[in-house]
Amino acid sequence: MRERIWAPLPLPLLLPWLLLPPPLWGGPPDSRRPEREPEPGPLQPFDLLYASGVAAYYGGDYELAVRDLEAALRSHRRLREICARCARHCTARRPLAPPGAGPGAELPFFRALLERARCYRSCQSQRLGGPASRHRASEDVRSDFQRRVPYNYLQRAYIKLNQLDKAVEAAHTFFMANPEHMEMQQNIENYRTMAGVEALQLVDREAKPHLESYSAGVKHYEADDFELAIKYFEQALREYFNEDKECRALCEGPQRFEEYEFLGYKAGLYEAIADHYMQVLVCQHECVRELATRPGRLSPIENFLPLHYDYLQFAYYRVGEYVKALECAKAYLLLHPDDEDVLDNVDFYESLLDDGTDPASVEAREDLAMFVKRHKLESELIRSGAEGLGFSYTEPNYWARYGGRQDENRVPSGVNVEGAEVHGLSMGKKSSPKIDRDLKEGGPLLYENITFVYNSEQLNGTQRVLLDNVLSEEQCRELHSVASSIMLVGDGYRGKTSPHTPNEKFEGATVLKALKFGYEGRVPLKSARLFYDISEKARKIVESYFMLNSTLYFSYTHMVCRTALSGQQDRRNDLSHPIHADNCLLDPEANECWKEPPAYTFRDYSALLYMNDDFEGGEFIFTEMDAKTVTASIKPKCGRMISFSSGGENPHGVKAVTKGQRCAVALWFTLDPLYRELERIQADEVIAILDQEQQGKHELNINPKDEL
Repeated sequence: MRERIWAPLPLPLLLPWLLLPPPLWGGPPDSRRPEREPEPGPLQPFDLLYASGVAAYYGGDYELAVRDLEAALRSHRRLREICARCARHCTARRPLAPPGAGPGAELPFFRALLERARCYRSCQSQRLGGPASRHRASEDVRSDFQRRVPYNYLQRAYIKLNQLDKAVEAAHTFFMANPEHMEMQQNIENYRTMAGVEALQLVDREAKPHLESYSAGVKHYEADDFELAIKYFEQALREYFNEDKECRALCEGPQRFEEYEFLGYKAGLYEAIADHYMQVLVCQHECVRELATRPGRLSPIENFLPLHYDYLQFAYYRVGEYVKALECAKAYLLLHPDDEDVLDNVDFYESLLDDGTDPASVEAREDLAMFVKRHKLESELIRSGAEGLGFSYTEPNYWARYGGRQDENRVPSGVNVEGAEVHGLSMGKKSSPKIDRDLKEGGPLLYENITFVYNSEQLNGTQRVLLDNVLSEEQCRELHSVASSIMLVGDGYRGKTSPHTPNEKFEGATVLKALKFGYEGRVPLKSARLFYDISEKARKIVESYFMLNSTLYFSYTHMVCRTALSGQQDRRNDLSHPIHADNCLLDPEANECWKEPPAYTFRDYSALLYMNDDFEGGEFIFTEMDAKTVTASIKPKCGRMISFSSGGENPHGVKAVTKGQRCAVALWFTLDPLYRELERIQADEVIAILDQEQQGKHELNINPKDEL
């Protein structure tokens, strides 16, 4: 990931800025809403409109904010359309001529190249109403539009203007690309309450057409409405291939050469062309992944494109169109030639053909055959280019299948079709997969005085460890003192004082908040820093003990206290925190855990570091996936830490706190740097600045107290 380069600011100005709340992020536009007619005159740059809209929002001019933000979204969408249209137009009108032979043999090729470049520039300038360079926005602005940040401003502005329906649309559009954004989820719930209805019409203004049609096809398929399923899957494929053309066209835009300093880049003509073309080619090759990825997700829908043909082969069979069923089955085999179920289906479909139809004459669908041919040629060219130009490239498995196909997805040959009970694919929730990394434990604990208590086997589970003396008694007291000063009721729980049970009060605080209070002198800075330091200590221990071969990052850091409410503990039979898993949705009835939003699917490891034991109840428990059978119970005490992998292999909860207050530092970690905790990154910067200040004082031999 490219690092931002900031101009240095004076420390007194920079530190308060770092202590501000983190920015809200938001995903790629592809609206299905009817577009307004383009405004007359040149297309206004979307980054300037965006800046104007944000400035108007913070200035309290919400009508202007809405006008400019909506205009920015239209401009951004229109810019993408123009770039894609010009790319298609010029590719068709200005084909690249192959080089000939003899002197000047390459000139026809370069002449065609120059003609296409001139076509691009002319087309874009004409449609944009000016040079394309006016629309080259900064990386930060483009990232905001990719993450749908403008919709966050819009939903707030529309609420200020009492336009609830438009606020709901904007909020939902933002939330679809940011499913982990709990504040937005709460906003949507509040809007429902304001509207006086449970279910509002939720519209994703940036919905991708091919994904919407695919979901509709799955829905009709599972309802055994195969005619409509065919209609939507075929529509999804048409939209997919159109989206693929646009994605590939947009890849032909400017590329970033991160390995090179531009001014020092001394490559020759052919090296420069090859460098740029390889980046374009890899980008185009990755469109497969891009089109299979839902907004706000990092991982694509597994086996996405082949699944269309898998669904269709069975749906066509169910409506009696055996030739089309055979075409789709053979298409699926282009990407999964060893799939035994579909191979059996091919044999079965061939047995159903009319006597006048030669099975060998029925070929795989042409749309996928052409797609796969190009995809394989690109793969070969990228591998060859990587070897020749000296960069590493590993071809991803774009067609990975989740688990094995179920037997009921196979059409058994030789059965009586009329009497056969054949079930289709199930594309409901996916159960949480097994951990896809090597499971190791028993690595060094790194610090003296830490006591190993139990491992996974002794805790009757997988990837679990219990340690003592991670904190000293003095550190526990100091942290508890900080907690009493900085905690806010409902912090980390969307403002809910009793999010899990009405019988307890929940309070919380983040590392950045602690440092902010320390900087402002509201708590000792040394104590605020202790919160930061012990959480980093815990991270290092977890990374080392579980012998992870990649860096473990903070996903969320939260100091939390839960207090038993007096007068509400008699005959209490609930839990302080219900049984759950940290990165998937636990389904005790099905004994499964579904790894999908709103679960925090990016979390990989969790840890709880306890600060006290002067309370009653509050034991931490592991259970089986039935959420009933307890496999281990742990009594918190000062310095004790329990850590475990975050998936469905480790359902857990907290027994009721019936007296006193139970405090702990809750830590969630991820192996994916894209999901690093934003507040933690800011906290790291604050610590670096404080260290720099302290170093400067030592160099000048100044006692900090002398400044007071």
